[in-house]
Amino acid sequence: MLGRSALSRTGSFRPENLGQNAMVMIGNLCFTLFVIGVLIFTIIAATYEPEDPLFHPSTKITTFLTSTSNATFKSDNSVVKTGEDFMRPNETAIAAFINITDVQNPTPDSTECEGGVDQPIDCSDPDVFHLMMRAAIEVFRDIHFYRFGKPVRGSNESTCDMAWRFRPKEGKTASFYKDYRRFVISKSENCTLSVLGIGDYHTGVNARKKKRNQKPGFQKQEPAATLPVVGEVVNDSLPVVESEGSFSQGKYLVYIGGGDRCKSMNHYLWSFLCALGEAQYLNRTLIMDLSLCLSSIYTKSNRDEEGKDFRLYFDFEHLKESASVLDQAQFWSDWNKWQKKDGLNLHLVEDFRITPMKLAEVKDALIMRKFGSVEPDNYWYRVCEGETESVVQRPWHLIWKSKRLMDIVSGIASRLNWDFDSVHVVRGEKARNRDLWPNLDTDTSPDALLSSLQEKIEDGRNLYIATNEPDTSFFDPLKDKYSTHFLDDYKDLWDEKSDWYTETTKLNNEAPVQFDGYMRISVDTEVFLRGKKQIETFNDLTSDCKDGINTCSTAAS
Repeated sequence: MLGRSALSRTGSFRPENLGQNAMVMIGNLCFTLFVIGVLIFTIIAATYEPEDPLFHPSTKITTFLTSTSNATFKSDNSVVKTGEDFMRPNETAIAAFINITDVQNPTPDSTECEGGVDQPIDCSDPDVFHLMMRAAIEVFRDIHFYRFGKPVRGSNESTCDMAWRFRPKEGKTASFYKDYRRFVISKSENCTLSVLGIGDYHTGVNARKKKRNQKPGFQKQEPAATLPVVGEVVNDSLPVVESEGSFSQGKYLVYIGGGDRCKSMNHYLWSFLCALGEAQYLNRTLIMDLSLCLSSIYTKSNRDEEGKDFRLYFDFEHLKESASVLDQAQFWSDWNKWQKKDGLNLHLVEDFRITPMKLAEVKDALIMRKFGSVEPDNYWYRVCEGETESVVQRPWHLIWKSKRLMDIVSGIASRLNWDFDSVHVVRGEKARNRDLWPNLDTDTSPDALLSSLQEKIEDGRNLYIATNEPDTSFFDPLKDKYSTHFLDDYKDLWDEKSDWYTETTKLNNEAPVQFDGYMRISVDTEVFLRGKKQIETFNDLTSDCKDGINTCSTAAS
């Protein structure tokens, strides 16, 4: 029996069975390799963390707006790009600017001139309106006009104020701008009207506000209403709930605590827009704290500063008109009044890993996300990581820069007649750190700048220099070839006599507001971006990498 059994077991190795056995072995080997490959791919997929596009330069941020990368941060004192930076103007609307041929040429009527020479200028006269429009188009040749408001009386009988909406001819942003100026008008013996002078930026204060029931002025077509209009009166008052009934019927989301406070503005927006995105996904009103903590990287004291109003930095008027938000203080006041009376319930979430998708069916009036004290798990933006990234989109289009700050930008550009070139010169700590930026100090010296700019910018041009170099006399050698301009040349746009100072003081409960580091960086950068030619430090002036030695390939990818 034993012999027969042994023979039967070795029968499978007979010559006639070798081909079949080889096929089975090859099949098993291929299956084993397939399983190993799947296992390796699974491990890589589970542990791979794609590069954070926020580490890239600003030119790459369009990709970051739609990316699905993990949201990690490093300290950054640059100005974050906001929704209006990525808007593209409607080409039809942009093309519909007013030409001088569209405006009638006023012709005096000599038969009605007797006794009229000494009469006050009638700012409501169509001939005066046409004269002022033609004068503006002829004088300001580097902008396109899209709307003229009806003139109103100025400071005396020979002046009229008029407002207009415009864009620079070579404007790269989608924004419109509003200006209002004072015109000095004379009338000759035959009643011919002429403009003797046009005031500086925003001198026509009587034309700033559009009067109720005022007839429309002159325009070819209505510009796109969704584009920002810098220079209009800002209405960023806090929204209020109309009644107890409407409050009780509402659904709300609030984020409490966390480690995001006093971080960079980039970090703040990344987290805030995660919360706003979740609120929109859940179809809830976001309860937001308008009191920010400004990071020490932006303050003169080099300390974090609490109590900064959101509205000083961002366009709350646009946000409240485009999304459902409430101020935190107002909300809790209403909640304390009506929560028990109307039986409003609160749903508490203390784990950021509980996704918005799991909260979609919650019926309670208020969802409160409460964050702990351990960083980085207590960062708000953690809610939007992982599987949530492909579901909850950050609504970048809802965040615009403060129109009050942008009005300062417009004021500087207007004083330069929107006809200037710009250069961004980074020095400061980076220029002193030769280990990471070995050539920066030399490459941004006055002699090196003159050499670099001579082939890029024509002699005699207005040159706006955006820089972190505190001593602007450092750039005096450039004055031999260019008319140089710096941010501090325009301090009157934010000093105690300015519209910005008046409005921000009122917004801040009559306490004066400091024009802080982030505001300076923001305005300086935005003026730079409006230059006809723009020369960057790390792209045009030096071979050093923006983030230090051996990082150029990473920044460019």
